[in-house]
Amino acid sequence: MNLWVLGSGSSGNSILVETDRSRILVDAGFAPRVLKRRLAIAGVAPESIEAVVVTHEHTDHMKGVAAAARKWGWTIVSTAGTRMMCPDWAGLRAILTPRKSSVTIGDFFLETVPVSHDASEPIAVIVTSILDGSRAGIVYDLGHVPEDVSRALDKLDVLVIEANHDEGMLRAGPYPPSLQRRIAGNFGHLSNRVAAQAVGQSVHSGLNNIVLAHLSEKCNTPRTALATVGEVLRKCRFRGRLTASSQDNVVGPFCAGGSAAGVSAPVQLALGI
Repeated sequence: MNLWVLGSGSSGNSILVETDRSRILVDAGFAPRVLKRRLAIAGVAPESIEAVVVTHEHTDHMKGVAAAARKWGWTIVSTAGTRMMCPDWAGLRAILTPRKSSVTIGDFFLETVPVSHDASEPIAVIVTSILDGSRAGIVYDLGHVPEDVSRALDKLDVLVIEANHDEGMLRAGPYPPSLQRRIAGNFGHLSNRVAAQAVGQSVHSGLNNIVLAHLSEKCNTPRTALATVGEVLRKCRFRGRLTASSQDNVVGPFCAGGSAAGVSAPVQLALGI
């Protein structure tokens, strides 16, 4: 099973997960023309996508969902709360899942996990390959990491986790105090420090790739995020690869059971290799 981050940040998020026989997206926060161009970098035709799993209704995660689903026949998978907030999905093929549930799409067994964010029924997604049991976790747009989310990140091969902001840069940055409080609050976004703590608890011998996602363009940098998380991973004797995703570039593939091939990966930090 391979995973590609087609782009991640406040302007759009989309993640491709594929086997030789099946392909899904987690979120489609870009216009169809952008999705098509970025999928081409991964060698994937949009018509081959079976479904798009939408984590929540914010524009940077669902901007292209309706148009792409109509154009290419994708099934939409989401919670009922997310579906309720997206009236333009009317008439499209959809699977509604509870926030804590599971569904099978093609070669993938999908588990949904509730997260805390200022949206209607937001979720994290754990993807397991039915073919070989490899597992990828995608968890972003959440204000904190409770025990049930931490448990869901156990025994992964690939982990995509939010490292949105550096706490000092957020306090000194351009955002007004109200927005700073929203970002740093329990229903906002994970800081580098909190992401590092969650990652440290998820390390095990089979975890080979960690990808930092949804980095703020104003209150973070890839090197700052990598340094903060990398410091914790060194103490955990992590033996895989830590990579910062990009808003504007495709990063991957990240292979369950192997290291990243490094296509358009602007900043990587190989630890213990």
